[in-house]
Amino acid sequence: MTNFLDPAVLFFIFGMFAGTIKSNLEIPQPISRFLSLYLLMALGLKGGFALNKSGFTVQIGLELCVAVFLAVIIPLIGYWFLRVKLNNREAAAIAATYGSVSAVTFITATQALDQANIQFGGHMAAAMAMMESPAIILAMILANKSRDSLRESAAPARMSKILHESFTDGAQLLLLGSMLVGLVVGETGEKLMAPFSIDLFQGMLAFFLLDMGLMAAKNFSGLRGKPLITLVYAICAPMVHATIALVLCILLDLPQGNSILLMVLAASASYIAVPAVLRHALPEVPPALYMGMSLGITFPFNLIVGIPLYLYISGLVY
Repeated sequence: MTNFLDPAVLFFIFGMFAGTIKSNLEIPQPISRFLSLYLLMALGLKGGFALNKSGFTVQIGLELCVAVFLAVIIPLIGYWFLRVKLNNREAAAIAATYGSVSAVTFITATQALDQANIQFGGHMAAAMAMMESPAIILAMILANKSRDSLRESAAPARMSKILHESFTDGAQLLLLGSMLVGLVVGETGEKLMAPFSIDLFQGMLAFFLLDMGLMAAKNFSGLRGKPLITLVYAICAPMVHATIALVLCILLDLPQGNSILLMVLAASASYIAVPAVLRHALPEVPPALYMGMSLGITFPFNLIVGIPLYLYISGLVY
């Protein structure tokens, strides 16, 4: 219930309502882009400030390794499951989308943890950035292998180009760069940047989620006529992936706050970075398929139901 009282989540629900009734309400694209970059910059700064206080430890290294492991195992599981009903390239595209992460879902989860007074490490922003690329690379390998086995004339995507796009994505670089700045300037910089990175954060997030609600409502229609497995996967996969992350966190005795964020990252799906790569790398797969799943179903599910559920389950365990 607490999540429904969060203004940001309520604005997201309102945006979905406005989009569903086909209102002409819209956020201009340049403003939406600015809000996205602002949130990533503010999150990176917060992570850098926290890392400046805690330093880099063996525990932090372990948690980053868990994040990368999840980014590898989740797309492999997804590909194996989806190819039962979908062709290999469709399965690879969806697996890449769900193996990667949603920055906005992660940012919303950090706000929920702050409101619940649950501590988490600033390095989790770096974990999010590290989870962006492995799924894309795996999907390209699987898709190109499929092309070779079918002896298709379509030229396979060049891995060097995919690697370059994955590791030089502007949003990812901004996040890591902001974290580095926060790490260097420390407490002095935190006080100077507080009006920007802390005071404005909640309002900017609410405005951005309004736009995301509008987009989610529009993308949901892209799943019309798609196989039932896509709907099942879009709803069930987040819970399965979050469970895998929770089990790993329990086995490794990770702190509750970081475990929740790893659950959220594992449960989320990309709707910006990965689709941008897939449009060029897998042009034969319609974007409406993976965008409809990730943005039309999984993103709203995680925001409205998933995050409160992951917090509740972790509370029972911890």
